[in-house]
Amino acid sequence: MTISDEIAENMKGTAPQRGTTTIPARVVARIAEQAASEVRFVGSAAGGVMGVGARRDFSSRPTVECDLYGNMAVLRMDIGMVFPLPLHSSVQELRERMRTRVENLTGLEVGRIDIEISWLDPSSTIRGALR
Repeated sequence: MTISDEIAENMKGTAPQRGTTTIPARVVARIAEQAASEVRFVGSAAGGVMGVGARRDFSSRPTVECDLYGNMAVLRMDIGMVFPLPLHSSVQELRERMRTRVENLTGLEVGRIDIEISWLDPSSTIRGALR
């Protein structure tokens, strides 16, 4: 039996026999941050020290915190949004985008996404055009 035959034979086992894959909470948070940054009306606070001197920024990723409970992820984030927009439907779109991306890329279930909107920006200098 060659080494490749032996490896192939070991791959036929069930998941517990092959091992486990662990995804750290910080990795899940980064995936959620990227998903949120892909939504054109979502901004983040950038720069500053401990929030002092931070500026409103639509070109950087918002910060997401993640807690993992088994195969369940709970996400929390603080964002800014363009105004005027219907906040309820905009936040629903953001949640759906984050949930879909995190679940598809990690295999984890997203149980809850807490979003705090800490600022609104009435300017029109954002990614993409709002219609």
